[in-house]
Amino acid sequence: MSKIIIAGAGAAGLCCAVFCARNGHEVIIIEKTDNIGKKLSITGNGRCNMTNLDMRPEYYNSAVRKRMEGFLNVFSPEKAINFFRSLGLVVQSEDGYIYPVSNQALSVVKALHDECLRYGVSFKMKEQLKEVKKENDGSFIVRTDKGVYDSDRFIMAIGGMSGPKTTASTGDGYYICKKLGISIKECFPALVGLKTDSQFMPQDSGVRAKVNVSFMIGNEIIATEYGEVQFTKDTISGFPIMQQSGEMAKHLADGTPITCCIDFFPEYDENSFELLKREMLRLRDNRSLEQFLSGFGNSNINDMIIKRMKFGKNMKMKNISEKMARDIMDMYRSYKLEIIEPAGYQSSQVTKGGVSLGEVNDDLEVKKVPGMFIIGELLDVDGRCGGYNLQWAWTSAFIAAQKASI
Repeated sequence: MSKIIIAGAGAAGLCCAVFCARNGHEVIIIEKTDNIGKKLSITGNGRCNMTNLDMRPEYYNSAVRKRMEGFLNVFSPEKAINFFRSLGLVVQSEDGYIYPVSNQALSVVKALHDECLRYGVSFKMKEQLKEVKKENDGSFIVRTDKGVYDSDRFIMAIGGMSGPKTTASTGDGYYICKKLGISIKECFPALVGLKTDSQFMPQDSGVRAKVNVSFMIGNEIIATEYGEVQFTKDTISGFPIMQQSGEMAKHLADGTPITCCIDFFPEYDENSFELLKREMLRLRDNRSLEQFLSGFGNSNINDMIIKRMKFGKNMKMKNISEKMARDIMDMYRSYKLEIIEPAGYQSSQVTKGGVSLGEVNDDLEVKKVPGMFIIGELLDVDGRCGGYNLQWAWTSAFIAAQKASI
């Protein structure tokens, strides 16, 4: 029986502890907060989208796709579902998105915690990891702000920098890894809103619309998404924005300007939108521009368009030319916003970047530090919204546990 220390009591750390303990090893989890599974407990708006049956390597960042297929073959969504069933946690599918039947993320945390306790996992709470040393005999000395521990294997599951105030994820793991000579890729907030020029945003926060979103560098479209977008006074968010936020953050950090082009009529093709415009043009009478648009779109979005076009909302339609009326309506299909920056780590769900996969073997053991493993968000692996990041937590936990248990 080996002694295994896991740093971090998040999704990956708890899951890995269960696997290691089930394999008959003594397991200690070191956690710097007084809560286990803090981030896991609030994921998915408290519902916890545990995984997704539509699991593909291309749903993860480009740097890891070649290896992701192999990882997912080892521990797939189906295996994750079976694992949680073995804990007594019943799940349900909503169009392939997997949630606990309870619709409570806390059920997932409790199932993992209870299994840890059943197998004798020891928790060292409110202890912050300070240093990890590899001894000549292959063992590890792990120092926290409150004590010193020894182990045969060491697993880093500390997480990244997302949600520092709510989850205390402040990038401690990167510091520890750097001291061990492990290279870290530049990090960015991901699955987060994007800030833009407030003068072209609605006066009222919380405006929502289902749209097509195109992300552009110059005149080239580099990514497209569809779904509900939320507009606040200086930020756009929602799935279509969050899915691409990490990549856009990288471009912005390189000094590349990013434009977001929004189509408020995604269900209309070119011909049907042209027919719609012809119908609307019949209404060029004594009504005001505000009245003309009142049935055309959301009132807050209408105000955005009118302001952007520099028209007065009380202008009479009979005084607006057909060409200008067309231009106003066309703006709903190509409303452009210059992206300034990501909203920041505080509101981000994951961290893009981290420990390069080139630093670890296929079993997630650190090449430079045999016996040490890195799992979860600390690695340069990030996926789309929809259960992909939690699947990586379960997958990486299982893979590391299998090798650490040898």
